[in-house]
Amino acid sequence: MTGGPVITVVGSFAVGLTMRAPKLPVFGETMFGREFDMGPGGKGSNQAVAAARLGADAALVAVVGRDQLAEVGHALWRADGVDATHVRVDDARATGAGFIILNEAGDNFILLDMGANEAMDAARVDAAEDRIARSDVVATVLEIPMAAAARAMALGRRHGARTILNPAPAAPVPADVLPNVDYMTPNESELRILLGLRPDDPRSSRELARELRARGVSNVVVTLGGRGALVLTEEGETTVEALPLSPVDTTGAGDAFNAGFATALAEGRPLMDAVRMGVACGGHACTALGVIPALPDRAQADAFLSNVPQPRRSR
Repeated sequence: MTGGPVITVVGSFAVGLTMRAPKLPVFGETMFGREFDMGPGGKGSNQAVAAARLGADAALVAVVGRDQLAEVGHALWRADGVDATHVRVDDARATGAGFIILNEAGDNFILLDMGANEAMDAARVDAAEDRIARSDVVATVLEIPMAAAARAMALGRRHGARTILNPAPAAPVPADVLPNVDYMTPNESELRILLGLRPDDPRSSRELARELRARGVSNVVVTLGGRGALVLTEEGETTVEALPLSPVDTTGAGDAFNAGFATALAEGRPLMDAVRMGVACGGHACTALGVIPALPDRAQADAFLSNVPQPRRSR
């Protein structure tokens, strides 16, 4: 889709292949499964698709292999109007893929090969600089090498875009990257891992978010799942509560939040309005099975947004 606010996501694409089995297998065992499903994923692709559905002029900068799984991505991006001009092909690696086996209780066994995503580097980000230069928001994730994510933030900052780093999956972020990040959007376990702690560290997320800001992140937006989001800026601390829901599937909620947040920022909305849009989109993503089917269009997002509580200032 064109004509909306310009968002560029430097990130990942992978295809998930899921099957349900009576139990998790052991090595050497062959069994029959059921309910096979194959669908597009990767946090970068998910966020670009979600932003496009909300009306943004969204582009994805990514790397895929020269194979049939890459066509799954291209079909999705065509259908949802994502600009894939800067999705490059790596002939030496396969498109990212994940194999997920679920048992009857819902426990899973996952084998993931990020494949061509590992070929993303600073040079490939530089090749998209013309797109980044005209972006309102540049966003990235950590399913690609840190050098590429860091370059995305640096180029976004150079060209005056607002920059968002969604540190998922969490990994140490070099100190020299942080000044180029306008908004860091970890969930609670990612927040802890970023600080070198166990993902279940008992200290409060508010305390830990303050520590992350002290390390140089301008604005920290911690997603709290069913409790909404915690926002820390130089002006203070604010909580945005989530809608009361009975989640069906929370898998894509983080990607939906980041897309809604990025789109509202790109539209020039105030920070707290952008967080409320993120909360609305994240909530909607919990109402249906699967990531892509649950990402809202603009009308659906606005309907949820109308019921998101107003922000509550902590101090």
